[in-house]
Order: sequence, then structure tokens, then C-alpha cells
Amino acid sequence: MGVYELIKADENGIPDPNRNFLSIEEGHKDADLESAGQISMSKSKAPVFAAEDNAPKRRLVSLDVFRGSTVALMILVDDVGGIVPAINHSPWNGVTLADFVMPFFLFMVGVSLALTYKSLLNKGIATRKAILRALKLLVLGIFLQGGYFHGIHNLTFGVDLDKIRWMGILQRIAIAYLLAAICEICLKNNDGVTSGFSLLRKYRFQWLVAIILTTMYMVLLYGLYVPDWGYQIPSENSSLVPMTFLVKCGVRGDTGPGCNTVGMIDRKVFGIQHLYKRPIYARTKECSINSPDSGPLPSDAPSWCQAPFDPEGLLSSVMPIVTCLIGLHFGHVIVHFKDHKDRIMQWMIPSFCLLVLGFSLDMFGIHINKALYSVSYTCITAGAAGILFAGTYVLVDIHGYRRPTMLLEWMGMNALMIFVLAACNIVPILLQGFYWKKPQNNILSLIGIVS
Repeated sequence: MGVYELIKADENGIPDPNRNFLSIEEGHKDADLESAGQISMSKSKAPVFAAEDNAPKRRLVSLDVFRGSTVALMILVDDVGGIVPAINHSPWNGVTLADFVMPFFLFMVGVSLALTYKSLLNKGIATRKAILRALKLLVLGIFLQGGYFHGIHNLTFGVDLDKIRWMGILQRIAIAYLLAAICEICLKNNDGVTSGFSLLRKYRFQWLVAIILTTMYMVLLYGLYVPDWGYQIPSENSSLVPMTFLVKCGVRGDTGPGCNTVGMIDRKVFGIQHLYKRPIYARTKECSINSPDSGPLPSDAPSWCQAPFDPEGLLSSVMPIVTCLIGLHFGHVIVHFKDHKDRIMQWMIPSFCLLVLGFSLDMFGIHINKALYSVSYTCITAGAAGILFAGTYVLVDIHGYRRPTMLLEWMGMNALMIFVLAACNIVPILLQGFYWKKPQNNILSLIGIVS
């Protein structure tokens, strides 16, 4: 199995619109694992999902379309965010268009997992395959985002193991996928589902995991003491001694850029040299005269403005697991409720509750923050994902508006490939590798992308 299935998985959960039930034909011994719609690097396998009486089989196209829409949004904010800062990632507190991309992917991983493991034959085999899939994605993430490719401004490559970045987007998805997969494999019982309450009761241990993770995150974020710390950055003249900065903290429960627990844990566990070198808070008003765009440092800039900070850090990867578990619940709705109206109702109620809870938490001081992946940010982005997914389901799978969304559907079916080629700059790097006589005379320089 390849790693496509971590973003793209079993999606054949839609019954014939003229019928209200769905059964599963166990046509493959690994039907619980090799789910319909999962794509490996070399082939795809799928069990058969069919309505009774040999009714026509339909694919859950809305999940592909929603995933494709998220991929398109990712490309948009990556390419246009530098020109239009309003849609770029929020420098710290607050949420922008770009800040929805990661939670949407995590949400869809959860939905897919519910469909993947709805007919589980062997827990041991399923767990081993889930671990293997997560490891594949983890290794791919380290290779793509760990520093092997130095960017599109030069032709060098290779990893300085003393500075390799261990965390990243794919690594975070791998962690969330693995924990959610284990929950789905091991933490569900045989209770019947007849209502929303009975659905919660059937998967109550999964919700208990979500509550424990949220509590642990809050205790660590607001309970750990953050001492003073320092860092160095190279001088413009390489022959000079690196510049040293001291960040004064000595606080507990601070959620600002310089003295938060998220950054402290990453510095302690990984080492500051292994963190992301271009911190998101460099675009805050304190650190940029062009905020929310990048710009020169103000004369009175705080000492932490140039310090490395990983937006996909260790503690900030706890709540993404909860996002994945919320998506898992939405997938359970597809599995256990066969009527369209029931599904929409079971999706919309928790989505609006999450939005209300998220904005309420923000009002009471638990700010919406993507870099910390705060609880309010988790609720708001998961609620938005639920509403948009339900809307996509209505348009595509109920009313059949597939022709206008064919491109998005294709993008959703090839999400990981597009991420690797576009978001990780593989295509620009490959193009830049072709030059005339001197490396500076490359295709990207010719069209004005790099100088």
C-alpha cells in the first residue's frame, strides 16, 4: 500500500438515492483494509459496497470533491498569500483562509477512516498496516520538509543532520492518522445505532480519548513553567561571531509568540536548531513594519522575532488528533445512517455546536491560534469543515452536480501527488535544474520566478 490512502481512503458509502439502506459484500479477505477508493502507488484494491437487491453502486464523490477543494485552496493561499496577506496564515491569533487547509485535511482523514474500517476482520493486521502507512507518510514528510531540498533559490540539496527539521505537515497527518486509526480499530463496541445519542454511546471510548487529549493539552499549555531562553543566528558576515538573543520569560500559561509552552517543548525535545527557521510570528506587528506581510524589523522589535518556531510542533500536534476524531464521527454517520436527511441533521447539529463553542472560548481568552492549534481553533475549523462537507454532499451526492466539480474530484483523488509536486516545490526545483551554461540561466529565472 502507498501513502495516498492517508489523505484519500474508502469513500464508497453512498446508497442508491431511491433506497435508504446499504449493505456490504465481503468480496475480499482484506475488505476491512483495502478499502474502495484507496490508491496505492502502483494499484488500487476495493471491496464492493452495494445497496440491496443489486441496486447501482455509487461512490462518495463529495469526499473527493471536498478534498480537491482543499487542495485548490492550499495552492491558492501558497501562491497568492504572499501577494494578498489577508488570506495568508494569520501571524498569530486569529484565523484566515489559509488556516483552514490543515484542519480540513485532518477532518477528511477521519471521515475516510470510518469508512475504511467499517467492516473490520482482524484487529492485529489492521493495526500493523495502519502503523506501516503512518511510517511511510512520516518518512516522506521528513524527506520533503526536513531540509533535503533547500528551496527554489539555489540548486543545492542534501540534509545537514545537525539542522534537519523533524516535524512538518505530513508528519502531523501521520501522527493524527495513526492515533485515530487505532481508536477506530480498538475502541468501538457492538451496540446498535438508532439515534445520535446511541451513536455517541457506541463510540464513547473514542470520545473519551478526545477529552483526555484536550485536557492534557490544556494542562500542559497553561500549567508548565516557561523559563528564559536564548538562541543564536548567523551574522551577515560569516566571519563574525553569531548574534545571540535572550528571551525573557519566567511565566506560566503565556500564549504569546515568545514564551508559550508549545515552543518550549519543541526546543527541549528536538533542539532549537531542528525547528522551522521562518517563524509565522515574524509577520506580527511587533516583528514587521509591513504586518501582516513580511517586512523589516521595527527598531524596538522583541528579542524572539527571529527565533525558530515549528508550526507543526509536538504539543501542537495533540489537538489535530482531536480534529481527526471529529472527522471520524462524521464518517460514522455515513456508516450508520442511510437516509440523506438523517445524515445532514447528524452533521449540522455538531458542526454548529463546535462553531459556537469555538467562538465562545475565544471570547473567554482561549484565542483562535493556528500555530498553537488551540482548542478554539480546533472547534471552529472542525465545525466549518463539517458544514462545508455537508454542503458538498448535498450538491454532489444528492443532487448530482458532478460535471462542474470534475476537476476538483480529480484533484481530490490525487491529493498527495499534488501536495508533493506543488506545495513542496518539487516541480519548480525540477524546472530550475535545467539551465543554459550557468545555473543562474534557468527556466524559472527566465520567466521571473527567481532572480
